[in-house]
Amino acid sequence: MTLASRPSLVDGTGIRLPAAVLALLALSACSTPTPPAPSAPVALATQFSNEQPGAPAAQALDAAWWDGFGDVTLARLVNEALSTNQDVAMALQRVRQARAGADAQGSRLLPTVGLQAGVSRSESGVPDAVKQGLPDTRALRVGVDVSWEIDLAGGVQATRDAAQADALAAAAGVHGARLLVASEVGRQYFVLRSAEERLRIVQALAAAQRQTALRVEGRLREGQASAFDLDRARAEADALDAQVPALRMLLGTTQTKLAVLLGRNPSAQVVASDQAFAWAAPRVIAAGQPSELLRRRPDLVAAEARVGAEALRSEEARAQWWPKLYLSALVGRQDLRLNALDLAPVAFSNVAMAFAAPIFNAGRIEAGIKVQSARADEALLAWQKAVLVAVQEVEDSLLVRSQEADRAAALALTVQNRRRSLQRAESLQREGQIDLLVLLDVQRSVLASELALSDGRLQQALADVQLYKALGGGLPPVDPTRADTSSLASRTTP
Repeated sequence: MTLASRPSLVDGTGIRLPAAVLALLALSACSTPTPPAPSAPVALATQFSNEQPGAPAAQALDAAWWDGFGDVTLARLVNEALSTNQDVAMALQRVRQARAGADAQGSRLLPTVGLQAGVSRSESGVPDAVKQGLPDTRALRVGVDVSWEIDLAGGVQATRDAAQADALAAAAGVHGARLLVASEVGRQYFVLRSAEERLRIVQALAAAQRQTALRVEGRLREGQASAFDLDRARAEADALDAQVPALRMLLGTTQTKLAVLLGRNPSAQVVASDQAFAWAAPRVIAAGQPSELLRRRPDLVAAEARVGAEALRSEEARAQWWPKLYLSALVGRQDLRLNALDLAPVAFSNVAMAFAAPIFNAGRIEAGIKVQSARADEALLAWQKAVLVAVQEVEDSLLVRSQEADRAAALALTVQNRRRSLQRAESLQREGQIDLLVLLDVQRSVLASELALSDGRLQQALADVQLYKALGGGLPPVDPTRADTSSLASRTTP
């Protein structure tokens, strides 16, 4: 490494740089080539194999898909969570960090300018005759300092572009966090409503079992039933009562989970009980083409951005083989006083250029290139795996959704038939034509079928939520240059 220093290159108009330096500056402005978009590991099909026939076009995917359930409470909860959830707020702060990091890396492409100022005073205290050779001095000095690393190989610009790709990945992470929060609120809300419904079913049937036990007790006093029949009827009612605490625990834990998702106090109730709640009717959801997931799912957008970022960092690692050129200049004026003589203010300047090139580093640069190349390959493999997993999740969600719809339809018919059989069994038991054991068996079958139907409706709703999540939802992409990074306190309800 050599360092060349030249005398003043400054006149009244400023610094005059030689033509060679100007050429280097022009080279430093060259842009880093944009990494090519990664290719999918396998050829994607034109449509999902498990999609229902007659599905609408992909653009029909609801932007606010939770509104499609027709539940005002659900829509209110999701909208509140999107503005108050801590995970979304943290994702926004990650965008803020990534944007600042990109700005910091981009600043390296421009010169650094600083201001220097100093004052000095020296008095020897010797006689005036001696001060001719050792004068008292006072100096006032003001100057502008400029330093610049000229990006000859494009390594600095590659670093800046990689940081911008990180900002894009962070912005996609905001979209992903919003999607996860919305889907989790929907899931917990439907679990809550299903638990309320099952609790009502169990309590209603337990009350019916208690009435049956009272009738058996009356018949026992009349000698028309045995103590065994009474114990069996009471045991069935007690068994139903034993299911109530578990359902109440599910209600309580779901309330606290919703409170955390909304950024509320978990000790306060979030959702009031709704006796009139009804499950939404099944509807067709557009799945579109598998290739559209690459732009619709935020995790795939973020993974692709990370692939680009690592590829750019590989360019930065390879740029370490190139020479580095540093330019610095200090320009200013100073006011000097020697003894009692004031000298006129004079200009001063110092321009230096440093050149550095690697010759021997024991393989450190090559090792760094290999490390970064492996990271870039890992990011590409992660993106390719994410693509396959995304298609799998959509296919699985479509399959589960269609099968749960068939299951719920069959369970609805089962409940209708068993309720009619229960009415006949109760009538026959009151007339003494069947014994209590038959009636209890019919009551158990009705309970099982009603609970299964409630679970089937829950699974249908959860399948809808999972499909919207797998498709990437309908939330608009987040622009990293316009992402809201306001503080959590300003967006959290008390």
